[in-house]
Amino acid sequence: MRLVIARCSVDYIGRLTAHLPMAPRLVLIKADGSVSIHADDRAFKPLNWMNPPCKLKEDGGTWTVTHGKTGEKLVLTMEEILHDSSHELGVDPGLIKDGVEAHLQELLAEHITTLGDGYSLIRREYMTAIGPVDILCRDAGGATVAVEIKRRGEIDGVEQLTRYLELLNRDPLLAPVRGVFAAQEIKPQARVLAADRGIDCVTLDYDALRGIEPENPTLF
Repeated sequence: MRLVIARCSVDYIGRLTAHLPMAPRLVLIKADGSVSIHADDRAFKPLNWMNPPCKLKEDGGTWTVTHGKTGEKLVLTMEEILHDSSHELGVDPGLIKDGVEAHLQELLAEHITTLGDGYSLIRREYMTAIGPVDILCRDAGGATVAVEIKRRGEIDGVEQLTRYLELLNRDPLLAPVRGVFAAQEIKPQARVLAADRGIDCVTLDYDALRGIEPENPTLF
């Protein structure tokens, strides 16, 4: 990973255009080719980024990142480079999920029609530049759906899914991608935020997915 701290401006050129005026920023260039620009706020969410496959060309004070499929560009105008270092991080062991969450993911992938008739699985742990999406699938109409699974659904889980959707919707082979936030229990604040983001919420019954009948079955 290469870390560059520089006073720079950034222009995104593609289906949409965006401009970041001159200011000190952190530029992360990862081994997978992705490039992201960060400020000293907004937690870990970048100001702008480019997913692989992309190529970085440095021409003096102008750095151009070009996406290999879409041709979209990030153009960084470097006024001053304050720090430039590279670090070998090696292969990451990956996120070790809570046992129940991991089993929920496995069960939901096996019974993907729990989300609706006609759903089909694309894959579990669909990798993005910022981490794996729990489940990527298609609905009955063939549209792509990203599913984030939690044991307890809270606001941070909705934010996590929002970041995945922002990335996935930049891929013309997948877009448009909508989100489903699935959990055994979803907090009211998380439901409100999900609705505001256009994300559907699904409450999962762990025992039902495992095929276990309720202890006190009812007629209705």
